[in-house]
Amino acid sequence: MFSLSRFSLLLGLVPFVVASPPLKPQVDGEEHCGQWDKIVAGRYTLHLDQWGLENADSGESCATLTSLDGTTIGWENRWNWEGGEGVKSYTNVNLNEGIGSQLSGINSILATWEWSQATTGNIVANIAFDVFTSSTQGGSNENEIMVWVANYGARPISYEYGADGQPVPVASSVDVAGHTWNLYHGTNGAQEVYSFLTSDGAAIQSFSGDLNEFIKYLTANQGLSANQYLTTVQSGTEVTSGSAVFTSTAYSVSVN
Repeated sequence: MFSLSRFSLLLGLVPFVVASPPLKPQVDGEEHCGQWDKIVAGRYTLHLDQWGLENADSGESCATLTSLDGTTIGWENRWNWEGGEGVKSYTNVNLNEGIGSQLSGINSILATWEWSQATTGNIVANIAFDVFTSSTQGGSNENEIMVWVANYGARPISYEYGADGQPVPVASSVDVAGHTWNLYHGTNGAQEVYSFLTSDGAAIQSFSGDLNEFIKYLTANQGLSANQYLTTVQSGTEVTSGSAVFTSTAYSVSVN
């Protein structure tokens, strides 16, 4: 027999069912170690990019997606490289949306990054935002703009080096995006490379700022053309040697 009291109880439960929070998107939580492995997550792609591994005597770089909450992503990069010259890997997260605009038409490239790193012994590496531009939409990269939020014994590319072999900045104590930087300029043979390193050498483990401010500084002071097009926005660990575990707990970037 139908019971009015049971019906009332069921009605009372409905709002709790409707109000249940949406499920967060599933992420590929497996560890990946392939030289060119790619894992898509929301608006991002995690690239292992071990482009210089042939130059190492031994080692590997492995990465795992750990979280995806809206436009905020987390990942871990475990790497160990021994011997050989030059960069072995640049495990990074690449932005897949908002790319292709002319620099003059970009209002902001808002980025936040919370990270930590546990090292074993001495390492040579940097942790950096990496932005590329081209003179044509979708064309080959012509300019690389790096913002190093940490440096572990690595040297930025430069046209000029001092008697001690250290790169010479083209500008010092430049205030951009809430921090003070030294700027280095050189070429890697394929692109003009602009590298911003903190003037005091301190790591920035909690970054929140507008990457477009670095672009605007270069167009106003270093001859970068505002007619260039944005082709790439990525961030990660560029490694030459040593062993470490890098953990990015919360990373987000958007082009506006």
